[in-house]
Amino acid sequence: MNTKIKLVIFFSIALFTACNLDEYPYGFYSEDNFFKTAEDAEAAVNYAYGTLNYLEYSRSIFFLGDMPTEMLTTKSDASVHNQDLNNWKVINFKTNETLENFFKYAYIGINRANAVIKKVPDADFDTKLKNQYLGEAYFLRAWNYFNLVRNFGLVPMHYSLVETLEQTSAGLAADMDEAWGIIFTDCRKAIELLPVYEQPKIGRADRVAAQSLLAKAYLYVASAKENNVLLYRDMKRDVTQMYDSAAYFANEVITKQNTYGFEDNLLSIYDVENPRGKEKIFIMGMDRTGQTEGEYSKISKMFIPYIDGATIYLKQGDTDEFIPSHDGWGEYRTEIDFYNAYDANDRRKNHLIVNKVYDANGQVKSEYPGDLLYPFCRKYIDPEFEGDKTSTRPFLIRYSDIALIYAEAAGPNDLSYNLVNYIRSRAGLGNLRPGLSTADFRNEVRKERKFEMAFEGDYMYDLRRYNKIVEIKEVVDAGLTENQYTFYPIPQAEINLNGELR
Repeated sequence: MNTKIKLVIFFSIALFTACNLDEYPYGFYSEDNFFKTAEDAEAAVNYAYGTLNYLEYSRSIFFLGDMPTEMLTTKSDASVHNQDLNNWKVINFKTNETLENFFKYAYIGINRANAVIKKVPDADFDTKLKNQYLGEAYFLRAWNYFNLVRNFGLVPMHYSLVETLEQTSAGLAADMDEAWGIIFTDCRKAIELLPVYEQPKIGRADRVAAQSLLAKAYLYVASAKENNVLLYRDMKRDVTQMYDSAAYFANEVITKQNTYGFEDNLLSIYDVENPRGKEKIFIMGMDRTGQTEGEYSKISKMFIPYIDGATIYLKQGDTDEFIPSHDGWGEYRTEIDFYNAYDANDRRKNHLIVNKVYDANGQVKSEYPGDLLYPFCRKYIDPEFEGDKTSTRPFLIRYSDIALIYAEAAGPNDLSYNLVNYIRSRAGLGNLRPGLSTADFRNEVRKERKFEMAFEGDYMYDLRRYNKIVEIKEVVDAGLTENQYTFYPIPQAEINLNGELR
């Protein structure tokens, strides 16, 4: 029996591990038919990564990370679930399909990682490979909990593999110290076990990815507690120690490895033919040669408006070069106030947001303001698209993000200034004013994140940890309370299926 066939049989239980018991459990784990070889274990790890590429899960990066902010809006005929997220209609959040899918698939990913964590140690193959696969599993479990906790707060804690029906129910974390504890612990285990790849592996995590995730996690907790965010203000962890830990692990990424680093220009970062570029610490593994969506990507269609159904051409920065693209569906629409908030000279506005599209002869075909509906993000463009199939991949962890994390966590030292000023210089802007206080410097870094990390599913989480959600227009207009806007409620379908939550 080949590995692929064994994988389907072996992992069928994972389809219902998010307490979603309306799906039929095809089989349970068997120690007799899997994890006997390194190939088996690698297939299991790949299966755990595969959760990230599910259509409903991958698109939630933007629906949850950018859409509820004043960076993006959506079209008038978008699904009611995404309209509710965009408009902060919290009365419908417990039955929101987008949130339900995100929650479910995160736990499927956790259970697949738990399978590797339980089974690989007893397998009989090379220790170096066992360590790598275990490290990746710990990273993936941490990654899924990182995203769950940021969105839902206290969530069910599955510390071990779900192998029986009775194990599918799990209680909530007792507090935020427990919820974040598994993330910190798993990242540290991943750091101990994983190598640093000499060349990045598309869609796979290494030690640098684990260090980066741990830096992001420590900074999130430090700033959320410092800014008096609900539940975080009750944590026992010390703010200064959390900032110091964030700076330490970000510094490990910046100074202790040579695989990853800054790209010299903005367009190189987002070159779809450069998936192993220096900026890309962890990205999704999608390719236009795939057979089904998830194996290939349609993310570009979500950002680009419909123009006339034909090929459009985009200018490459300040050059006379043009590249082709399809037009799109206009699901993720740039808010004009956000577009106007950029400095007029910022290349991140002028090179990475499109306000003019051209025909094959280089003549303007549509522009904003005018007949182009909105200026659109072009971070996700594939000139070699095949119909709707592209290789555009979400950027899950990027080097510039970790550089800004170091700067925010460490405060105004020489390295922090150098990192922020490099990012600003690449964008065509001047240096930060020297001699800023720690508070003022961190505020400047947070402003920089808004424009550097735009359209990458990051901004909403910055607003969460800064305790700034209350300033979003829709939140203000709806008069939402702190309990309503700080976290999304656990989906009602999951409460119905998990006896520990009722």
